[in-house]
Amino acid sequence: MSLELVEYIPDQIWIKRYPVHYSGLDFYSLMTVIRLSDGNLLLHSPCDIDDETKQSIERIGTVAHIVAPGSYHYFHVGSAQNAFPEAQTYICPGIEQKRPDIEFDWILGDRSPEAWNEEIEQVLVRGSKYIWEVAFYHRPSQTLLLVDLVENIGDQTDGVGWGLKLWWKLVFHMWNHPKPAPEYQMGWKDKKAAKRSLEQILQWDFERVLLAHGDFIESNAKAALREAWKAPLKTEKET
Repeated sequence: MSLELVEYIPDQIWIKRYPVHYSGLDFYSLMTVIRLSDGNLLLHSPCDIDDETKQSIERIGTVAHIVAPGSYHYFHVGSAQNAFPEAQTYICPGIEQKRPDIEFDWILGDRSPEAWNEEIEQVLVRGSKYIWEVAFYHRPSQTLLLVDLVENIGDQTDGVGWGLKLWWKLVFHMWNHPKPAPEYQMGWKDKKAAKRSLEQILQWDFERVLLAHGDFIESNAKAALREAWKAPLKTEKET
């Protein structure tokens, strides 16, 4: 597993894995860099931007947008802002309450900002008691970007600590079984709202899913997500 910035979709998407130590658990997360049609770059769930990473990104283009897409994916926003002070910052709802010290320009929702609405669609996933997330679909490459709505960790996943492996196997039954993060599994406040959000995502024409935690889903992607989300999706339709 490379921890360098690498090209994933030629001339469109670059990715960088980075280590995370959270609540005593060790695993990896993902930053995604998207080149927009105007040539500017969007940083999705940024990592800590050290000098080497900054130089790698600047060789691709100019960072215009910094995106914190989920309730637990804002930790390195400040680092990205320091590295790219001219960029605008967009956050998932709820981050402004958890971290009122973070400066931002926009709160994300279902409507894509004008800066990328011609090429990226997004959905604010509603209905959870404990966690929020905005899902992104990059139309030109048919790539879906998720952070916690699905985690795909198992025997083939690099860099997983024994503590997380223990919890994922014995408590949450997520080892080798793609599922939403535990914060989702601990309860849906409004399953009907969640179902509407997830069904909207499934209407997109994606071929692959980039995940913050675990192995990417690069074949039979929609079937894998339907299985991962079967609990909220089986909610009865509203009358």
